Amino acid sequence: MNFYITSGTLEFLKKLMTKHPQEKILLMGDDDSAVLFHETSGKTIFNQPRKYEVINSVGSFDKAGYAVLNHIPVTDEGRPLFEYQFKNRQGKIEHQPGFAAIRVLRPLVSNTYVILTLWENEAAFSKWKETDAFQMAHKKQKTGAQPPNIFAGPSYITTYSIAEEE
Repeated sequence: MNFYITSGTLEFLKKLMTKHPQEKILLMGDDDSAVLFHETSGKTIFNQPRKYEVINSVGSFDKAGYAVLNHIPVTDEGRPLFEYQFKNRQGKIEHQPGFAAIRVLRPLVSNTYVILTLWENEAAFSKWKETDAFQMAHKKQKTGAQPPNIFAGPSYITTYSIAEEE
């Protein structure tokens, strides 16, 4: 499965979405900052998107009202270990109230993976961050051996709310 992300004005992205009602598309953002997510097994409708391959997928866009994108730069050498960890994750997030979907996205052009989680609303995401399951999923593993540094730089998070329909 392929996943594409493009940015633009809310007005332009709404028009693009309207032109392609048969596609699996999700519009997030507001007048200041908007993105369009396109998930497909085929080619994208975007001209110059950020391109990813979906390596782990649970849930759907149907109930999404809030998106959290965790951007994680990974070294070339670290990619197999990073992907292994996500493919073998415990999956506790899927059982959280308000959870809609998760996509682990492998970059096709850059070194920055994206972990996209979709929630019914921002409050559901905030409650997830307060759980023991969140703490377990994000704690550093402590072992006797020093794990290899697989990260190419600091990670960062972007968030979006679902764009309002007019």
